[in-house]
Amino acid sequence: MSPTAAAIAPSTGLESTPSPTPRRVIHVLHMLPIVAVRLDRVASSLAPSAPNSRRHSRAATAGMNGSAPLTPTAPSFEALTAALHHHHQRDATRLDDLVVPDTQGKWGYAPRRGHGALYAGIQSLDGVDGMSCVYVGSLGQVVDVYGRPLVGETWTDDEWRELMSMLWVERKCVPVDLDDATATAFYEGYCKADLWPILHYSLWDSATDGRQEKSHWDAYCRANAAYASTAACYFRPGDLVCVHDYHLLLVPAHLRTALDESALIGFFLHTPFPSSEVFRCLPSRAHLLHGVLGASLIGAQTYSYTRHLLSACTRILGLETTPTGIDLDDGRHVAVGTFPIGIDVARALHQANDPVVRARAAALRDQYRGRKMIVGRDKLDQIRGVHQKLLAFAQFLDMYPQWRDQVVLIQVTSPSSADSSKGSTKGLEAKVSELVAQINGKYGSLEVIPVVHIHRAIDQSELYALLSAADVGLITSVRDGFNTSSHHFIVAQHATQQAPLLLSEFTGTAGSLSSAMLMNPWDRAGVAAALHAALTLPDHDRAMRHAQMYAHVSRHTAQAWARAFTKALATAASYNAMAVPRKRTPLLPIPKCLAAYRSAKKRLFALDFDGTLSPIVPRPEDAKPARAVLDALRALTADPRNHVYIISGRDQATLDDWLGQHVPNLGLSAEHGSFLKPPGADTWIDIGEMQDWAWKDEVLRIFQFHTERTPGSMIELKKSSVCWHYRLADPAFGMFQAKECQARYPRFSPLSNHLENAVLTKLPLDLLRGKKVLEVRPSYVNKGEIVGRLLSSQRAQPFDYVLCAGDCETDMDMFRRLSREFAGKSGTAFSVMIGPAGKRTVADWHLPAPADLIGVLESMGKMEDVVEEEVDMANGMHEVESGVAIAASS
Repeated sequence: MSPTAAAIAPSTGLESTPSPTPRRVIHVLHMLPIVAVRLDRVASSLAPSAPNSRRHSRAATAGMNGSAPLTPTAPSFEALTAALHHHHQRDATRLDDLVVPDTQGKWGYAPRRGHGALYAGIQSLDGVDGMSCVYVGSLGQVVDVYGRPLVGETWTDDEWRELMSMLWVERKCVPVDLDDATATAFYEGYCKADLWPILHYSLWDSATDGRQEKSHWDAYCRANAAYASTAACYFRPGDLVCVHDYHLLLVPAHLRTALDESALIGFFLHTPFPSSEVFRCLPSRAHLLHGVLGASLIGAQTYSYTRHLLSACTRILGLETTPTGIDLDDGRHVAVGTFPIGIDVARALHQANDPVVRARAAALRDQYRGRKMIVGRDKLDQIRGVHQKLLAFAQFLDMYPQWRDQVVLIQVTSPSSADSSKGSTKGLEAKVSELVAQINGKYGSLEVIPVVHIHRAIDQSELYALLSAADVGLITSVRDGFNTSSHHFIVAQHATQQAPLLLSEFTGTAGSLSSAMLMNPWDRAGVAAALHAALTLPDHDRAMRHAQMYAHVSRHTAQAWARAFTKALATAASYNAMAVPRKRTPLLPIPKCLAAYRSAKKRLFALDFDGTLSPIVPRPEDAKPARAVLDALRALTADPRNHVYIISGRDQATLDDWLGQHVPNLGLSAEHGSFLKPPGADTWIDIGEMQDWAWKDEVLRIFQFHTERTPGSMIELKKSSVCWHYRLADPAFGMFQAKECQARYPRFSPLSNHLENAVLTKLPLDLLRGKKVLEVRPSYVNKGEIVGRLLSSQRAQPFDYVLCAGDCETDMDMFRRLSREFAGKSGTAFSVMIGPAGKRTVADWHLPAPADLIGVLESMGKMEDVVEEEVDMANGMHEVESGVAIAASS
């Protein structure tokens, strides 16, 4: 447990029995929804703000400049209230509603500005249907009553404990402990310099040696582990865990490891998710995807973002996906859904109808009487499209000169925190200011200024006055997750002019606000034409568009989003449990397995090759056995009590070349049991010698049809089967073509070119669906039949130990046959699936990877418990088994 958690855990009552307690939601956020305020300290000078993620550290040295104590006694509550009306300097945090739980205490708190939709949504769940919420996140910088950061301040343990207790008792907030170096490299480094640009389709424009990026990535990993560890300390059975945004992509996987498998973990991405072709530029792409796939449900703002996520999982991780989820290799299903977020409409209406706002809006209309007001409000960073907006407005004035003295563009830009060496906003402020001056110089006069640029943060009353007075709202983001300005504009206009909204088609809200006038911000002439159309829009069209947009905004609120996402999380978990029933295969008890091996007198090993003794690789010809595999097999076959068989889908020549020539006394079975080569034999036995192979021509024709249409695919023609490999094809297209090849009712090609219609329903053939491969073989040929032949050939002296190992669907026949043969019989049989515990199988045990199986075989080969005389007697008496008959050697 972290020091922060330990400081407040005794007062939480988490040790009580959870059963009668209503369900809780643990929200894991980058920043807590509140700001901690020290009541009896003020910053002596305006120090630079610390990074938003940076929590004030108790370990900070007292010699740092920035603050000085006042008197030991706390100021009066009246003095604190008056301080809220103090003129806020640029680097101060605005404290709108300071809460002082104890007027004699040293601490207070205030709502954190920014991310209003997120905070309004998650806090609305508190008390709904008996639900309660816990918030886990960074505390950020402690501030004074003026909102200025107390940089360099130190707190005693008692003071810190008092703060932690106040946060928990008042708001159920749990801060995450991060040292300053990790917090800075995590947020300003990896989040803003590496991850944020990629998510917004902005590739880096500088090259480095990678050391800084590695340092940022390590900090990101440490921070995510700290967030997950803190959240896990407060988890109890039945809780929902909701992880928010790109800062915490690794947290779901950490939580999945720390908590029970049945834990309900949701992840919502509040930014765009880019195309897989862009996301794959990240060196840590696979780690991030594996991290977020620890969730039970993944949500995003639009369908296109979820579609890109699914595509990335297919193309980068090779996972199979559907429009509604992702199937993992361990058998778990991760649901994926679209949940459009909104704003707190009730609060927004209250602000818009405030008398102060109405008076300010009237003053603005008087100030610009006779001119149409086009209003834009954006952060000043690359993705908000402010530069594109100004260029399009200049184009508008050039194309429609009649509007030059009749319109004014009022553009408010607030400083962005996303300033870094990659995806930087350096120079953008100067570029915007220069462009504003050029437009005003070219199209303005002493009486008319076409562009009014306000570059500062404005308070809510100013914002709503501006939105209420506008004749057109203009949002030109070039890439955006969720732009709340569009929703605030619609609410502010509801009781006024019902002005049209021009909205970039690249914003996250464009898909849901279909009645807005959508445009491409890169098309200056198109934006100019849309502006002209908006300014001349008939009243009835304005009213109709506004009514449709307002209906959506008032229905899809922040509160509705939070309820929908948490409900879907519980539903997704229930669906997953019902739709994908599975057991967790226990880990092979290696001591028990080795003890049974040691005591056995006659042993059989039936081992698959690909994925069992050798890892799966993109090119099948690169899966040659490692030296450790060959050494382990030699050690086993050297013991006359061991009968070792490799039962593989590989052809005869490959098994001879890779294994037979290097391991004496090794039995081989090729093509899933079609051919058998007993230990010591020189020739192969054809199990289906009398089979009619005419069916192969038809299967070959079908596979050839799909090979010509699937770049990267290939056909492998074996003696008893035909395979179609698509491992090197485009992951998504290869998967689609494989389904088309099998389909009974295909959509894009004739029925005669599909296995189900042409051959499988007419001939005794089976279709094997392997890892990126389809294989057609006779129905009587399978690995289970080979295992049955080997066991039945030794009825006189049966095996008293069998180890059967495989990794894919074709090996299930071996496991089933072994289970039937040893049902109710003496002897010890171990069926072992190679893969994660959640993978579907009929095996009794599992090992995570081929290396683990090799380790077990090596341990068996090193056992020297055979008496020397027994070995001498056994030499020359080793029997050769064919699976059909056993011939004794002379």
